[in-house]
Amino acid sequence: MRRVAGACAVRRSVVAFAVVPPPPAPPVAAVVDYQLGGAYEPADDVEVVTRDRTEEPADGRYSICYVNAFQTQPDAGTWWETHHPDLLLRDDAAPVEDEGWPGEYLFDLSTEEKRFELAEIVRDWFAQCADDGYDAVEPDNLDSYTRSGGRLDQADARAFAALLVADAHGERLAIGQKNTADLDGAALGFDFAVTEECAVYDECQVYTQMYGRHVIEIEYTDNGRAAYAEACRDDAGTRSILLRDRDVVPDSDPAYVFEHC
Repeated sequence: MRRVAGACAVRRSVVAFAVVPPPPAPPVAAVVDYQLGGAYEPADDVEVVTRDRTEEPADGRYSICYVNAFQTQPDAGTWWETHHPDLLLRDDAAPVEDEGWPGEYLFDLSTEEKRFELAEIVRDWFAQCADDGYDAVEPDNLDSYTRSGGRLDQADARAFAALLVADAHGERLAIGQKNTADLDGAALGFDFAVTEECAVYDECQVYTQMYGRHVIEIEYTDNGRAAYAEACRDDAGTRSILLRDRDVVPDSDPAYVFEHC
């Protein structure tokens, strides 16, 4: 549904003046299990579990709700074309697809009106995460502007991220910055960082400078184990560090890998 005239101004005032204390971030240097490929019973020593928003949170653990907030899920393109075609970034008539993830289309963050409309949708997802019992949200693809062919820029991402931070905190959820080392999410109010392969790309120190020990580092086996081993050797105990298979499959799958230090 489109906003009525003046709705953007109303939303702007709420974001600017509503002061909500942020909820607790995940415990530092905790054992984290990243279960995006399917939920399963975590090991006894796991303290933090990340699952997709369509899954229930893990009982008795600090639970992070994964939300694809800056582009569509691969099976949702038709729904967006049917219900919100104006919110998909386009190259002429065709939606802009993330080349690395077939079927995922970038959201159009180029105007204030579209950002507010998208934020209303994502806020409903956050609210469901909170109702389900999650403690935090992880909005993914903050860096989608870098894959937009110049149609979006960092300012667009920052403006949208600021809305998401306010909405997450309004739902009493902590919110994590996912990747995007060149964007200072701490200045926008993010509470912690989730970084994939920061050891591979030599970015870990960027996140620890922003968030201190409130960093979850995930390394993947398809890039070898050297970066993970180096991170464990140099930084074990200072932040959460784990190794997973690229598809983060459940523990019943032969391809499953999960280690931590």
